[in-house]
Amino acid sequence: DTVAAKGGDVIVDEIYQGLNYDDAPLSATSLSDDAFVVNSFSKYFGMTGWRLGWLVAPEQAVEPLTRLAQNVFLAAPTPSQHAALAAFTPECRDILETRRATLKQRRQVLLDGLAELGLAPDLPPQGAFYLWLDISRYSRDSQAFCERLLVEENVAITPGIDFAVQGGEHHVRIAFTNDVARLQEAVVRIARFVSRL
Repeated sequence: DTVAAKGGDVIVDEIYQGLNYDDAPLSATSLSDDAFVVNSFSKYFGMTGWRLGWLVAPEQAVEPLTRLAQNVFLAAPTPSQHAALAAFTPECRDILETRRATLKQRRQVLLDGLAELGLAPDLPPQGAFYLWLDISRYSRDSQAFCERLLVEENVAITPGIDFAVQGGEHHVRIAFTNDVARLQEAVVRIARFVSRL
């Protein structure tokens, strides 16, 4: 209502919808008929690189968006379209839900291991497959922290400055897309690294 009162539009990126570990958030479409909702097959469906997604838009925006789309692209590749249809089958949904449960387990492995090092996130992630960690206990230079961790322990994480202008210098992002054994080994290596700081 506030955005509409100011003459704006609500555009919501729901690309991680479905990769939620506890309570699933409502889609913006359930809250307003005027919201624009962007989604993709990349994250929940695991089709990164297929360049396929969708937009839910208010009725009055469909025609101008269609004109825009016709001038930007013709159609998604046929194999991508067939794969997208298969992604909605019950068999695929079962696979995706198993994957989500696996990611939840991996998240917990990292949360538990890193908490012992004083690297617990301010808020545990409720979706996606990343941890956002405050490293200020050890460093105020996330770029240098990540570079040293890579060189000294062969653990690749991403400096927070790649994602945040404010606070990024003392945060890092860790993906939990590897198997549990590799994540546990990463925690051992991170522990060894921070013990030297």
